[in-house]
Amino acid sequence: MNITPFVHEGLGNSSYLVDLPGGRAAVVDPDRSTGRYLAAAEARGLSITHAFETHLHADFISGAGELAATSGATILVAAAAEAGFRHLPVVHGQTIELDGLSVEVTGSAGHTPEHVSYVLRSPASPPALFSGGSLIVGGAARTDLIAPELTAALSRSQFQSIHRAFAGLPDETLLLPTHGGGSFCSTGTGGERTSTLGRERATNPLLAMTDEDEFVRWFPGTFPSVPGYFFQLRAINQRGPRLRREISAPVPLEPAEFSAASATAVVVDVRPQAEFISGHVPGALNIAFRDAFATWLGWLVPLDTPLLLVLGDEPLDQVLAECLLVGHERFAGVLRGGMGGWRSAGQPVAAATLAGAGLAREAILAGAVPLDVREPDEFASGHIPGALHIPLGMLASRLTLLTPERPIVTYCGHGERAATALSLLQRAGFHELLNLDGGIDGWKEAGYPTIED
Repeated sequence: MNITPFVHEGLGNSSYLVDLPGGRAAVVDPDRSTGRYLAAAEARGLSITHAFETHLHADFISGAGELAATSGATILVAAAAEAGFRHLPVVHGQTIELDGLSVEVTGSAGHTPEHVSYVLRSPASPPALFSGGSLIVGGAARTDLIAPELTAALSRSQFQSIHRAFAGLPDETLLLPTHGGGSFCSTGTGGERTSTLGRERATNPLLAMTDEDEFVRWFPGTFPSVPGYFFQLRAINQRGPRLRREISAPVPLEPAEFSAASATAVVVDVRPQAEFISGHVPGALNIAFRDAFATWLGWLVPLDTPLLLVLGDEPLDQVLAECLLVGHERFAGVLRGGMGGWRSAGQPVAAATLAGAGLAREAILAGAVPLDVREPDEFASGHIPGALHIPLGMLASRLTLLTPERPIVTYCGHGERAATALSLLQRAGFHELLNLDGGIDGWKEAGYPTIED
């Protein structure tokens, strides 16, 4: 079997292109950036005829409908998902024959109620298990994305799935999950994206747990923070997302037009932190275009918000693809000429201070608040003494913990999240702001102390 993974590092997710007999191909859990699957299939002389969904995704918009529209692919989804688009419903125990390959549907509820996994069998290869979020490298996917009152029941289902759903498969079975370590959808220690059942049986701590009640009590406490947009995308994927051809791209706007449009839209500046801090459109939100861009955009900006984009060297088509990946479809415009054009037009420019470790330490000793916007596990591993800890995803709702009159030094691991935090604070009326260049790593490299919790 020829199986090609496509990894989105920012989301921590994988999708898979599977070669099928007769010049055909299938994609498992495709996301909205379907061009890469189509190009890879075309390069091998294949036509994508099937799109397999393991569950209704909460962290990205599915590309299955896009593949159905562009290549005529049949979408396979669990019947229990009650999907509102054209598809082939599948149920536990069903087998789909594909000219010498068979795909067995295995119920594996837990991450979601309707979750199924697919076991691909070929006479010449070990089975391949596409497990979605039911079992991942070093862990399993979270169970709290449906409703709080269902988390315990779904955790119980997750325990049963990881212990029983795949018990009949041999150790050499390839494990090909959708979610991976680093995904906000999952909990796990594995840095690798794929594994084998034998390896997971020997090393996955969840499989070593035998007390179901203890698992149900313990498991939800291991989940990372949950981006709010996760609770919106499932419904979009259930009814079927809009096709990309139905979504209008942003039009270039002259600085004056851009300024006027900002009264009813959010300005998102995707340039690197140093460029943003040196000068930006007043009120702009800085989310640097990197692997994690889509996650933070979805987390910090409500999905129905019109977006105005400020770009530097970033390709517009790639930025749009990442916006669409997390459900942002309303584009009010893009600044023509970037910040150079904005400055030339005499428009007002805001700025802040990108501070090296020495300058940041001086500010803190003089009374500035060190604001740590990393996740709890990062904060606990070592932080600046006296730091106030507010994870970036929670900052907008906790601004009352900060005093606008007191200087603030924002920091994270390297600086990008801290620059986003700084821009949020500027939008809220804070003025004396410094961003620690290099984050906590830069602080440590300068020899300054940290403490652990």
